Amino acid sequence: MRRLALLLACLLLTAARDLRAAEVKPDAPSSVVRVNVTNQPWDFARPWGKRPPFSRRAIGTILSENRVLVTAELVANANYVELESAEGGQKVPATVEVVDYEANLALLKTEDTAFLKAYQPLELTHAGIGDLLSVWQLESTGTLLVTKGSMTTAEVTRYPIDDSPLLVYRMTTPLQFRDSSFTLPVVKDGKLAGLIMRYDNTTNNAEILPAPVIEHFLQDAKKAPYEGFARVGIVSSPTRDPQFRAYLGLNGSVTGGVYVSDVLRDGPAAKAGLLQGDVLLQVDGQPVDQDGNYKDPEYGKLALSHLFSTKHFAGDVVKCTVFRKGGKKDLDVTLQHRPVESYVIEPYVLDRAPKFYVLGGLVLEELSRQYLKEYGADWQKKAPEQFVYFDRQQNELFKDGPKKIVFLNRVLPSNMTVGYEELNHLIVTRINGVAIQSLADVPTALAQASNGLHKIEFDGEPRLIYLDAAQVAAEQGAFQQKYRLPALQRLD
Repeated sequence: MRRLALLLACLLLTAARDLRAAEVKPDAPSSVVRVNVTNQPWDFARPWGKRPPFSRRAIGTILSENRVLVTAELVANANYVELESAEGGQKVPATVEVVDYEANLALLKTEDTAFLKAYQPLELTHAGIGDLLSVWQLESTGTLLVTKGSMTTAEVTRYPIDDSPLLVYRMTTPLQFRDSSFTLPVVKDGKLAGLIMRYDNTTNNAEILPAPVIEHFLQDAKKAPYEGFARVGIVSSPTRDPQFRAYLGLNGSVTGGVYVSDVLRDGPAAKAGLLQGDVLLQVDGQPVDQDGNYKDPEYGKLALSHLFSTKHFAGDVVKCTVFRKGGKKDLDVTLQHRPVESYVIEPYVLDRAPKFYVLGGLVLEELSRQYLKEYGADWQKKAPEQFVYFDRQQNELFKDGPKKIVFLNRVLPSNMTVGYEELNHLIVTRINGVAIQSLADVPTALAQASNGLHKIEFDGEPRLIYLDAAQVAAEQGAFQQKYRLPALQRLD
């Protein structure tokens, strides 16, 4: 009985805490709208088709010039987007004006400008550690539910795309589930401080996409075409080990500095003359410590990537001071955004269809992280181990090509592929002697058939297989009809 009484007391205390944290206001603010989205992603396991559509609901924040701010995740692969008044009833179609999946931000607009006339745009404001923040949610009636909490930390971490470290705020607050909770505004003193990006129900920890990142996105969105956040193009590692510092020749007068362990070929740093083995000491006069951090005037110690990616824009020239061969050297680095298409294994393929080529039942596809994510949230454990390794180490592994990794996704059984039905996840290296750098090389390679046979070579077992070229050409129409494929290739 004592244990039961203690448990009930704890539950009552928790409920009371949640009630104190959440405040219900009778009227919804005139600065947010509901956003309803129908999403339909492509099926990367069967790249000729799409998955069933599903719906998401969120709260969009009204900004100046009749724009609505949401997270990019909300509108990924969207078929339809609409805005809805807070209390429901009035709805208007909307479109995505600008989207940045790396920064996880999107701007929406509607042609029905009258719909937004009654709304008051929110201004942006930065938040600091210890500031009281409010998370806005909407009840089904339009009633505003405000949940408060204090900002605990600011740090640089990876965003959902998982290749773009940017600034995040963190706070702890007991959010209650509502059906419009996919994107939620975070407000400080009546101004927008950020958007909830991730929330852990077990710990009540929230990651907030912060105002400095939003400001950068909005500034970039004024340009056409949209460029995106800049990158410097280096990989670094700490220099805390005294023996490592001695090996590098760092004497007592050089206390900081981070080791440049790799430089992206043709990236901004490489073009400026940074070399693998350099020790980066300063960026724009800001000292770099042994872990690759600098002292930010707003948030204290932050990872150096914030200085490159958020404090600067594509096209900005940044002065970097490096230690090389016992001396210091200044280099001017012109920052640039790295296009997603430049990756050998693209970190995301959204709002566009995957490329594929069906050759006599062999389904060939270009490897992307989007394909690996077909294995679920724990894809890093469940996806083919070799492919996960390629994804993580691609900058080091494929400096000399290929441009893309073409692999055998699966084999659709047919008269042309008897005995090969169980093959999958093999990397295609050559077809008819032609090196395969991307799927775009396949049609040219197929024109080189020798003795009436297509020779397909793999990096794996079996090393090669042969297909009868005449049979492939004769049966492809019946094959396509049998499997009800809309097309046998998509190369654009």
